[in-house]
Amino acid sequence: MKTIDLKATWIIKAPRNSIYNIVSDFENMPKNFPSVAHSMKIVSKDGNNLVIDAKAKSFGIPPIPVTMKTTLVPGKGYISNNTNPKFKTTGHEELLMEDTENGTRINYSYEYDLSKANIILRIIAKPLFGWFSMWYWERVFINKIKIILGCN
Repeated sequence: MKTIDLKATWIIKAPRNSIYNIVSDFENMPKNFPSVAHSMKIVSKDGNNLVIDAKAKSFGIPPIPVTMKTTLVPGKGYISNNTNPKFKTTGHEELLMEDTENGTRINYSYEYDLSKANIILRIIAKPLFGWFSMWYWERVFINKIKIILGCN
């Protein structure tokens, strides 16, 4: 398996701009989302384009270095191309929001490219990154947004 495409959609009963203020505040991700972000530092910024040095956390493993080349989509979310040199993986991530009559719909997608990763990671990636990732993401990211906004 050389690529894995993850997609999920959630609705949060809160204004889109309130959610955007949280999900676009990368330097506070470790405080707001300690289960997924160990550290994040914006190393360059050009308008809505950011380069972020991050240490990501997932599934209880030690922090993983990730370089994020992120474009903010004001009021709607972000699009990011991420590189993990440790595991030789890249990813294209999109978190984009839209208004609904029930609140805000969050459309999330992440496409992992494992073509340069070692064979063992490619073998275990589907079960590790498959449905479990989105189940985990909902609990440690989406539900945390609801808690921060007081709308759980």
